[in-house]
Amino acid sequence: MAGLLAGRGLRVRAASRRASPVARSGAVRFDWYDPETFEEALRGVDRVHLVPPVGDPVPATVMLPFLERARASGVSRAVLLGSSAIASGGPAVGQVQQALPGLFDAWAVLRPSWFMQNFTGDHAHARSIREHGTILTATGAGRVAFVDADDIAAVAVHALTADSDAGGDLVLTGPEALSYDEAAAIISEVTGRPVTHRRMAHEQLRGRLAGILPPEFAAVLAGLDRSIAEGAEDRVTDTVERLTGRPPRSLRAHLEHAMTAVGG
Repeated sequence: MAGLLAGRGLRVRAASRRASPVARSGAVRFDWYDPETFEEALRGVDRVHLVPPVGDPVPATVMLPFLERARASGVSRAVLLGSSAIASGGPAVGQVQQALPGLFDAWAVLRPSWFMQNFTGDHAHARSIREHGTILTATGAGRVAFVDADDIAAVAVHALTADSDAGGDLVLTGPEALSYDEAAAIISEVTGRPVTHRRMAHEQLRGRLAGILPPEFAAVLAGLDRSIAEGAEDRVTDTVERLTGRPPRSLRAHLEHAMTAVGG
């Protein structure tokens, strides 16, 4: 996303724990848990894109002090990466979303559905597909309108740069809602390798995740799968096309693009 912004001729500061350079962007060290890194990240900045700390069940504890400092330093617009599964005032990032209207003149919360990159990157699903030809979930026959991260980035650029307000509460999805059975079939067709969806019970998934994650976080993730099984993510929105002017990428197109990128 930083590259997209810089490509528009905007001055961009990429803030991360490693201060990793991003195309045509200035890089500074930033850590949600180290307030001493806040000042340099905010110097001369009038708008911010916020990615919550990964795996923190209560991100508001560290994010709200940063946002208050951001407002005091002159930031007038904030765009937060949230989740379609969590509304304003809900748990985790929902507490941060709830605070935004009282802090900034313009704000948006991007609430994407599940990432298509979960099937092709370093996510547990992608590793399981590569190593075992399986996807393990407790979603049953529930459907998800998987969304490409590139489409999320395009909406984020719009929210940060639009002349009007930033957009408020924005639920982002791909063009079609699919069950994991259907997603596995598409992956099989595109890759030429058999992939199946292995359905697990909610308690079974929670126990499996608790072996590698804190129990509270494992319970949250298993609960999200159960919500999908109950139909919570079976929806398609027009947000990507309405704000970017082009339709969102389909799962099949994403997979084909990913295979081309790796010479597959």
